[in-house]
Amino acid sequence: MIPTSRAVGLASLWLLGGLAASAERMLVTPWWLLGVAVFGLLVIDLLAGFSLKGITLTRELPGRFAVGEPSEVRLKLTNATRSTRTIEVFDGIPEGAEAPAMPWRGKLEPGEVARIDHPVRMLERGLAHFRPMHLRALSPLGLWWRRETTGALEEAKVYPDYEPVVRFALLAMQARQDQMGIVRKSLAGSSRDFHQLREYREGDPLSQLDWKATSRRLQLISREFQEQRNQTIVFLADTGRRMRAMDGDLQQFDHCLNAMLLVSYIALGQGDRVGVQSFGGSDLWLPPVKGRHAMPTVLDHLYDYRTTPAPSDFTAAAEKLQTRQTRRAMVVLLTNLRGEDATELVPALATLTRRHLVVLASLRENALQQARQQPVAGFSDALKFAAAEHYDRERAQTLATLRGHGVVTIDVPAHELPIALANRYLDIKAAGRL
Repeated sequence: MIPTSRAVGLASLWLLGGLAASAERMLVTPWWLLGVAVFGLLVIDLLAGFSLKGITLTRELPGRFAVGEPSEVRLKLTNATRSTRTIEVFDGIPEGAEAPAMPWRGKLEPGEVARIDHPVRMLERGLAHFRPMHLRALSPLGLWWRRETTGALEEAKVYPDYEPVVRFALLAMQARQDQMGIVRKSLAGSSRDFHQLREYREGDPLSQLDWKATSRRLQLISREFQEQRNQTIVFLADTGRRMRAMDGDLQQFDHCLNAMLLVSYIALGQGDRVGVQSFGGSDLWLPPVKGRHAMPTVLDHLYDYRTTPAPSDFTAAAEKLQTRQTRRAMVVLLTNLRGEDATELVPALATLTRRHLVVLASLRENALQQARQQPVAGFSDALKFAAAEHYDRERAQTLATLRGHGVVTIDVPAHELPIALANRYLDIKAAGRL
């Protein structure tokens, strides 16, 4: 039991009366009588509000959470007592989560049921633990708070932010992928397999006409093609210490996860297979899966990927991938490229290019962008600008060397990576490079 400000006020009033009684002996007896009355009220109210029996609180979690996105958690508060109760509730949200609507406070009439929907925003992926809820009820006279915890420890999965994937799915239904910046180039040639014959439509190129079928049917017949299927894309995800750098509210690695989810959705929808391997303090492997129904498998594999303080060993990662993926594939390495990586990264990726098509997706740090763009007002600013220029020059040299070995490179800010990687994947498919 915790005294309220009203109880503290009564006790303070009685103490102040003691000062007056010490100055005037006639007030001693009334002061003691007042003390007995105050003490009696406190005891009676304490006993009346001691029990929370009849007040129940339950919690219902959503099916899944997406990191950085608010999701509704539903609480059900029931007052089965015979009196009106003032109640405060605070949900036992996981550490690092945000619940701006908590604590909740309200009055419940006898038999009333309150449903409290409050948004919870998770800032970390993985398995989140919701602790028991905190319940506080005011005694009838408002002098005491009765507090207790209720409910069990519950677990919830926090997935990467798949909002870009959902947006793409909705726009794809209306053939408006270009609103996201994803461009599907129509290139005829070796990138497409024959699908079927159909009647000529206005705008079909003449090279697409099937003249033999046209002569038989005595009407224009076009050949319809589809993108090549049954190809493989493998993500080589760096979970080392360099990926722990923050970019806005999220780690750079979370932006990589968003990109992997978007490209996985597109690739699985095109009939391709998707696999994932991590390196840099972790060694997780998802053998290539196929079909749109495999998207939950990819989500369940990626949701608890975490960065580590370990360095990134590119050579070991390439060797493991060579043994795990023997068929030709599009290998996408997601990392934060540094100039000093050239001595190890170039030989490792050059080895992979002998069998696979290799794409290096490197995230550009916003701090370096800002250092190059801000005005130079003094010597310290000049040093910062020169360091950023030197850093970018080393990166550019490493990227040029990799392109010379046949590696496809992407070097963009973190928030642009999902769309840039999706476009590059579609370009490669359209060009028939796999």
